[in-house]
Amino acid sequence: MNIPKFFYLYIVFVLVVNQACALSFFADTPVPVVDSVDTATAEPAAEVEEPGGNETPTATNLPVIDHAVRPGETTPPPGKLIADVESSSTAAEERAPYGDSYKINRFERPFQKDMVYIPDMDILNFNLSQDEDWYYVSIELLGDNPNNSLGINYGVEIDLNLDGFGDYIIWAHPPYTVEWDVSIVQVFQDSNVDSGGSSVTQSENVFSGDGYDSLVFDGGAGLGSDPDLAWARMVEGQKALVQFAFKRSLIGSFFTLGVVSDAGLKDVSKFDYNDRFDEAQAGSPIRSKEFYPLGALYAVDNTCWEAYGFEVVGNEPKACQPDLESVDAPTNDDQGNPLSCEPPPNCDGNGGGAYDPNTCECQ
Repeated sequence: MNIPKFFYLYIVFVLVVNQACALSFFADTPVPVVDSVDTATAEPAAEVEEPGGNETPTATNLPVIDHAVRPGETTPPPGKLIADVESSSTAAEERAPYGDSYKINRFERPFQKDMVYIPDMDILNFNLSQDEDWYYVSIELLGDNPNNSLGINYGVEIDLNLDGFGDYIIWAHPPYTVEWDVSIVQVFQDSNVDSGGSSVTQSENVFSGDGYDSLVFDGGAGLGSDPDLAWARMVEGQKALVQFAFKRSLIGSFFTLGVVSDAGLKDVSKFDYNDRFDEAQAGSPIRSKEFYPLGALYAVDNTCWEAYGFEVVGNEPKACQPDLESVDAPTNDDQGNPLSCEPPPNCDGNGGGAYDPNTCECQ
């Protein structure tokens, strides 16, 4: 069958026209353009919550404690000053002058373990004052920096029934500021009468009691029924003060009270410290003593306990009275020469204890 030539020409013509139309269509169709993403204005991706739902505490979700009352900015006039032995005069000789008696838990150890002196924890004296609502205890130090880098805790021990076992200790830790602060203060109670071991007049080196065992107030954690119970601050000066203020309702009107500074163990559950070690382990700050220098018990200074609201009769344990004043002192220097020493207050032999100049002791 012969196909006319014009038919082939027609087929070619149709193909050419179709191709031209297709090219025209693609040429006229606009190509979409993708702009670059502006990262400054782009919406952030949704955060994925970590499993567990634990929220990190921030300043906005910590509990806020409202304080109904605060101690006075100016404390009342101080009462009787209770002096303590101080070691500044013998510090260069790496020793305490006297005033440390391990048997009765009296420590004059403001020294590091290598006998480096720490004036910021050496107690010079303390006093008690009061107003209608508060007791104020002021501790004067030989140094000027309660915020010493060693980290010094200061405390007030209180005995309510004159048995020599502390009933409460008000315990403060750094940082100290010039403003009254509850966040650095805790109050512990001895709930089972063992803060002095089984005997307050003897050292028991194997005692395993729990000392001040019950935390009844923690100003930093908001623990306790009264958020205003106890406060502390420092007063700057050449001889700094650490001051406590606590409600009179805590202890009433009859008690004995003493103070302590502690940059060593800092563990009130181990009070009294003389019941935790034998004397050989604890060491001594008195050069003439068998166990000089300091060992396991160092960087602690405490005082006798002064009576308030009653008169002592002469046999109250730990009370500030001559027959419990220990003035153990070295009798010879490093070259074996006799040392001079001064008798403590109220040690004159006239009803105040007999002073032995050879041993520097008040009998």
